[in-house]
Amino acid sequence: MTKEQYLNRLEKALKNLPVDERQEVMQDFTEHFAIGLEEGKNDQMIIKDLGSPEQIAKEMIASYHIDRVETTASASNILRAIWAVIGLSFFNLLIVLAPFVTIVVLVISGWIVSISAVGSPLLVLINPIFYPGTFEWFDLFFSFMFSGVGILVGIGMYYVTKAIMSGFVRYLKFNVRFVKGGLNHG
Repeated sequence: MTKEQYLNRLEKALKNLPVDERQEVMQDFTEHFAIGLEEGKNDQMIIKDLGSPEQIAKEMIASYHIDRVETTASASNILRAIWAVIGLSFFNLLIVLAPFVTIVVLVISGWIVSISAVGSPLLVLINPIFYPGTFEWFDLFFSFMFSGVGILVGIGMYYVTKAIMSGFVRYLKFNVRFVKGGLNHG
């Protein structure tokens, strides 16, 4: 493979990156070839040192999406980062997706508990409409107490959700570094 073929494959594999990011990466790899040639290496030696253009593109795309999550932690950015990291290797399907699904289920469960507890007084007030004569002051008092607990759980879930998102981004970064290191040493 020649330098031009390598760079064309790399650029094609980077098509999911924004144009400015893609141009920056392409410029960096063009410089790698220039430096390698100055050191007396030929194209084949430089290409062997750099590795597969498709794998490099996967790593670059994963890093780009993780950086986007750090600046704007939206659900779509998180999912793009997860899919990009999973794309690095099949092994990541289990290592990234399983913990993510588990964490999402736990966070959603916590929010459901909070919202249902906060809404419990409404249920106590609506119940006598469907079943007249069932209103109890104790039920209303208990539901307000339960609502207060729900508010506290909601406040806790807010901070837990932020911490989990931050931790998961760090986990994705670690995973990308691990895959890069594993590929370089393998």
